[in-house]
Amino acid sequence: MMKPKILIVDDSPDNLQVLMQILKEDYAVIAATTGEKALQLAVKEPVPDLIVLDVVMPEIDGYEVCTRLKAHPETREIPVIFVTALGEVGNETKGFELGAVDYMTKPLNPPVVKARIKSHLTLRKLNQELQQKNRALAHMTRLKDEFLANMSHELRTPLNAILGMAEGLQEGVLGAVTGEQMKALQIIESSGSHLLELINDILDLSKIESGQIKLDRAPTSLVYLCQSSLEFVKHGAVKKNIQLMTKLPKNLPDVSVDERRIRQVLINLLNNAVKFTPEGGRITLDVSFLSVENDKNYLRIAVADTGIGIAPEDIKKLFRPFVQIDSALNRTNVGTGLGLALVKRIVELHGGEVGLASEVGKGSCFTVDLPCDAIAPPAPELENRPEMGGEIETVRPPISPLILLAEDNEANGSTISSYLNAKGYRVVVAKNGEEAIALTRTHKPNLILMDIQMPGMDGLEAMEKIRNDLQLVEVPIVAMTALAMAGDRDRSLAAGANDYLSKPVRLKQLVATIQQFLE
Repeated sequence: MMKPKILIVDDSPDNLQVLMQILKEDYAVIAATTGEKALQLAVKEPVPDLIVLDVVMPEIDGYEVCTRLKAHPETREIPVIFVTALGEVGNETKGFELGAVDYMTKPLNPPVVKARIKSHLTLRKLNQELQQKNRALAHMTRLKDEFLANMSHELRTPLNAILGMAEGLQEGVLGAVTGEQMKALQIIESSGSHLLELINDILDLSKIESGQIKLDRAPTSLVYLCQSSLEFVKHGAVKKNIQLMTKLPKNLPDVSVDERRIRQVLINLLNNAVKFTPEGGRITLDVSFLSVENDKNYLRIAVADTGIGIAPEDIKKLFRPFVQIDSALNRTNVGTGLGLALVKRIVELHGGEVGLASEVGKGSCFTVDLPCDAIAPPAPELENRPEMGGEIETVRPPISPLILLAEDNEANGSTISSYLNAKGYRVVVAKNGEEAIALTRTHKPNLILMDIQMPGMDGLEAMEKIRNDLQLVEVPIVAMTALAMAGDRDRSLAAGANDYLSKPVRLKQLVATIQQFLE
């Protein structure tokens, strides 16, 4: 094993001799009598592990040498210990300000010198190991992000065709379907939607843990939020004959939250309650005020069920990502184990807390406490809010609009084209960015649906070129892509898109977006 390399810099041969005698047994020692020579030796491979540097030297003093060492990328991390006979006030301070790690005053005490050098070399080794681990961690994080981005794209692309075709067939765009075929299509759509939820959960958790999610807070009615969340689980509850009950106080104030994220929390908790409550059970959604110390006010949302309950030793496992209490191969309930981990992180992003009380065989009660320090004025009465789930009424101009679809995936292109044709639009398809530009100039479409990842010229470059053409600058462009990671939307809008839809795209939503721009 090689000995650590130490560079000693001192213009006094006697001082050099003393230091070399102290250190030569344990270290590979090299010496310099001038600052210039020290700077030359410091960059020779292997660079020193530590430098012992005299302050007072002719031509270039120790402070200047240290300044140059810290400015050089190859030597800036080398620990420097100043050694001097000076004792004036301020010298030590100056040395530390320049980047030295220690300061020793002559005459030197050999045991102290050895102890200090050993300590700093140990610390340097630990720092180097930590930096190496940090670099490895950063590399793994980049690989993870790249994997998630690729996984998202590769899974969303076929899902777009599966869900789009199922939706179109249920609407009869390719002809009438029988009752049995309709049931099969509904199963396909339901299974595809479940797969999409799992993909979104994985991406959401990754974004939260990497700090990429920013809350879009706005004054929100908790009554409306709770009732709209219940709509998502009513069908499952009815199938199991589970009674859904609500306890919502009158005149609840609006609270400043990210409505989509808190709805995600409530749907997750309600779905779990339905999943783990046996037939004939009961689920209660309760909202109440909660005052705590320091005059902080919270609104508590509680989801209680009469389900199977959770053992005390399992409760602490619940909020860990990818962990399921029932992990046996014959388990009856499936999932990624991400739901409650997302719930906890989303609520904590809001400055709130998640709680749980449970008893095996009697049920569980999950609580979400949200701070309501900044309360907006009460929202209009719930009856004035639009009904959920209504069909989007499409109003078309007398002349059938022409849509340019840039899409290299044949299944997706066929699915979207068939649906848009059935809805009365004319569609021309481009397989890459070059074709999209050429067809846009030739056909002058009313709107462009632009995929991003395509062979040859991608969608971003194609949109930029279209926007640089004065005759095409006003054509609405909707980016429609399986890229769904942080920054993908911003890159699409910056390239010239008017809007951004993440695959898989609901075809009704697509038509609504098209009409929004055409009208």
